[in-house]
Amino acid sequence: MKKRNGKPMFCILAAFLLTACGFEPVGEQTSSELKPLLDNTTATTTTTTTETTTTEPPEPEDPSVRVISVGDNLVQKHVYLAAQNWAADGTYDFTKSYENITDVIALGDIRMINQETLIANDQYEISGSNFNFNSPTQLGEELMDVGFNVITMANNHLLDKGIGGLEATLDYWDKMKETNDITVLGAYRDAEDMNRLRTMEVNGMTVAFLAYTEHINGYKVPSDSPVEVVLTSELEVMQEQIESAKRVADAVIVSVHWGVEDTHYVPEERKMLAQDMVNWGADVIVGTHTHTAETMEYITRADGTQGFVFYSLGNFISAQTDNFNCVGEMADFTLTVDLETCEVIVSDVQVIPVITHYDNGQFKDLRLYPYYMYTSALADSHGLPVAPLGTAKDFSMDVINRIIDENIPKEFQQLGIPDGITYP
Repeated sequence: MKKRNGKPMFCILAAFLLTACGFEPVGEQTSSELKPLLDNTTATTTTTTTETTTTEPPEPEDPSVRVISVGDNLVQKHVYLAAQNWAADGTYDFTKSYENITDVIALGDIRMINQETLIANDQYEISGSNFNFNSPTQLGEELMDVGFNVITMANNHLLDKGIGGLEATLDYWDKMKETNDITVLGAYRDAEDMNRLRTMEVNGMTVAFLAYTEHINGYKVPSDSPVEVVLTSELEVMQEQIESAKRVADAVIVSVHWGVEDTHYVPEERKMLAQDMVNWGADVIVGTHTHTAETMEYITRADGTQGFVFYSLGNFISAQTDNFNCVGEMADFTLTVDLETCEVIVSDVQVIPVITHYDNGQFKDLRLYPYYMYTSALADSHGLPVAPLGTAKDFSMDVINRIIDENIPKEFQQLGIPDGITYP
């Protein structure tokens, strides 16, 4: 991959455009029309002045890209059983699971999802519990229909079906890439594949993607396998990759699967790692894994520029049964390159809460709702067991609002209808 001497391509183009020469100004033009001399007639000289306007080339606009990113697509047993109930032919139809959020996903130029479970090309048993996940191939097809175009795989369930299951999942996504314009990252065939930086050209901006996971449930890639997965403990590898990505791309988005499950607390060591990644060149860090909504913030570098971190977006979809697992985050933000300073600016940061809903009785009709579509009537009919107030099983709009207010700073909450969506 060709390097650009550490300068984003847009800055190079901007410098060229801003120094390009226009037409040279043209001064007075003089023409003389001499009439024949007859006797005492004197020749007359006529002077004509022509005005010339110089047109400056238009100022190039700062390129920008809108990103929508969601958390863990945790397709547990009852998620795919709901899809099976909706299918007429005994297979799986996930349309109703995701149909309420398609308008939100469509807002983005870049549309990211962390695919928490394997999709091992129907070569392995469909399963969805404990450390044994493999989803039907119809799930991936639905994600394409919804519109996701960046799929991150780096998570703790990569080896749930052994190295063969991971390789079959890579096969599946390679097949999907034949008919869909998607970027897939987080697990790689070999070192050469890992070092092939994933980028997208969007609105003229080059955006690079990297993905890491804290662990893979205690498993290790077999020593005789060339498959590569980068763990967050491999700091030198991460630093080299992020710095290299920043040299060849205008903006860098890093997906990190980290943290302690079922907690909202962000420990200092995770904040320090986020600071390191931003210092190395990450513009946005998208955290996943905790299955809970966590806070977010701007992070400032020594030179005063800033990156942004979402510590965890929580679940996108799941069949988990605590109230804090049923309220996730959909991140909505804009990346802009300032052509004068070459700074990447993260702006218009909004978080749209997303609720996993299932009706009473064996996770019936499990589906997603953005916050602006959810109602008190739906909350009251949620399939969580009836429980005392204040417990993890208690569910209501008050509980949802408490989870939001405790974990999403007010300045980033988007509880109304986002711009670009007409509803109802």
